[in-house]
Amino acid sequence: MSEEIIPDVPVASDVLENEEPAVNYSALSLAELADMFQKLAISEDRMKRSKEAEAIKSAFYKKLLKEKSDAGSTTEVQEPGGTEDEVIPDTAVTSPEEQAEPADSVSENPFDEIERGFKALYNAYRKEKAEYNRQLEKEREHNLELKEAVIADLKTLVEKQEDVNATFPAFREIQNRWRAIGPVPVQSFRNLNDTYQLYVEQFYDMVKINRELRDLDFKKNLEAKEKFCEDAEKLAEKDNVVEAFKELQKLHEQWKEFGPVAKQFREDIWNRFKAATSVINKKYQAYFEGQKEQYAENLAAKTGLCEQVEAIAEKEIKGSGEWNECTKAIEDIQKQWKGIGYASKKENQKIYERFRAACDKFFERKREFYAAYKDEMNENLQKKIALCEAAEALKTSTAWKKTTDQLINLQKQWKEIGAVPRKKSEALWKRFRAACDEFFNERDKQAKPENDFYGNLKAKKHLIEEINAYVLSDDADANAEAAQEFADRWQAIGFVPFKEKDKIAAAYKEAMNSKFPDASRRSRGRAPKNEKERLVQKYLKKEQDIVTYENNIGFFAASKNSEPLIRQMQERIDKAKAELKELEQQIRDLDKAEESQE
Repeated sequence: MSEEIIPDVPVASDVLENEEPAVNYSALSLAELADMFQKLAISEDRMKRSKEAEAIKSAFYKKLLKEKSDAGSTTEVQEPGGTEDEVIPDTAVTSPEEQAEPADSVSENPFDEIERGFKALYNAYRKEKAEYNRQLEKEREHNLELKEAVIADLKTLVEKQEDVNATFPAFREIQNRWRAIGPVPVQSFRNLNDTYQLYVEQFYDMVKINRELRDLDFKKNLEAKEKFCEDAEKLAEKDNVVEAFKELQKLHEQWKEFGPVAKQFREDIWNRFKAATSVINKKYQAYFEGQKEQYAENLAAKTGLCEQVEAIAEKEIKGSGEWNECTKAIEDIQKQWKGIGYASKKENQKIYERFRAACDKFFERKREFYAAYKDEMNENLQKKIALCEAAEALKTSTAWKKTTDQLINLQKQWKEIGAVPRKKSEALWKRFRAACDEFFNERDKQAKPENDFYGNLKAKKHLIEEINAYVLSDDADANAEAAQEFADRWQAIGFVPFKEKDKIAAAYKEAMNSKFPDASRRSRGRAPKNEKERLVQKYLKKEQDIVTYENNIGFFAASKNSEPLIRQMQERIDKAKAELKELEQQIRDLDKAEESQE
């Protein structure tokens, strides 16, 4: 009976092909990849890290090709080929132009130089690896010769049929020699081992050894194999199936090193070991079948996340609030990504690079937005500082009417200016508001009888009560006249205390809109009777705006940070003057049309 299991799944050296690479080589630079390869090439275990060396090489040439393409280089990238035992000379991977250069020449192209350096490292490593493999194969061939010699000695010992007292020590010495010899070529292992086991069994079965010694040896072998069975049965319960399978291979190797047990136990002990082996093999096979399905599910899930990030990266985003929302969404997706397992080895790196590219695109766009946003906020900061300085220059003025109009105009401009850096926003507003409050508080204290601010407030409150109490007529024209009369009376009332102006204005607007919804447009004056009157009113309003803007430039000039505001005011003046010319021409055209009709 042959005590050997032939696994129906890949051997231990072929497992874990789908494991995630420990290092994301695509994220490293050319210099980092070259440095990593150089460190690998001088490490003690470098001969056992050939797969890692090939991965670094592949990543290096992908990166080199991409950077050459980005830089517009036309030099062709040729990746070294061949097997581990074949060393490709530099001339096999360089262009004809490179071959024509002297050996000690230095290319002006930095990509050629770094490629040349990497080729030198890689070829040196491959030469050493090829030599290592040749030495390893040579040792295995030597081990094969040694084991064949051991088998020849064992065969001779079996055929002699001498007294056990002479043959058994020799047999033990042969077994020790066999175990001490290292591995042999893979293609010779099975036949060599079968031959050895055959003669071992013949020795125990055919040689007339002392029963006591034989039974003692059988007992020791039985105890050892029972321990192997126990170990295999424990491995069958292990959660890590891959690790259990690897340990099982070691148990099989150790099993073969021990001789047979007594005939009455041979079949039972072998069936027990074989049963435990079968359980592990089935679990191992099922594990990799399940891995294929899980990899497919993981790939589908990761593809969906890539599509989500790509959609966000392409989205038109305007404000910082929307950028923050999208950033939070990207971060949530990245957390989901980390919770998903690997895809297959073939697809895993590709899907990761796709996801990384989409994330990088989004965050690059975000950096560009905030760079421009920061510049805009700094410009707004200078504008508001200039407004603060202008308000502070006016706060001690006693020209109550003129200064009131100027400060109100400054407040309107403040609202039109966008955001400033958050750390300075509140302090800047308090500074501006303090200057305004200082003037208006002093103005209210100095109110004359003819400009009684609190009396005006009382009058406006009374007028709002009248508006709310007004009973609408069935005559629309009468209602319109009443609305206009209320508007005229409101305009005739003077200023109210500064802190009350927004509140009372809102109450007036609400009352007029509620009582006269169609007349709200007349709240600042009578509606123009015709097109010419409308144009004239618009013309006069533009003239007043120009006077206000020019006046603002006058007191902005004293401010250290007023340049952005002066520029803004000048732009408004130029625009208003251009509109004045257009309005003037339109009024003239209407005059000519009226004259022709007459």
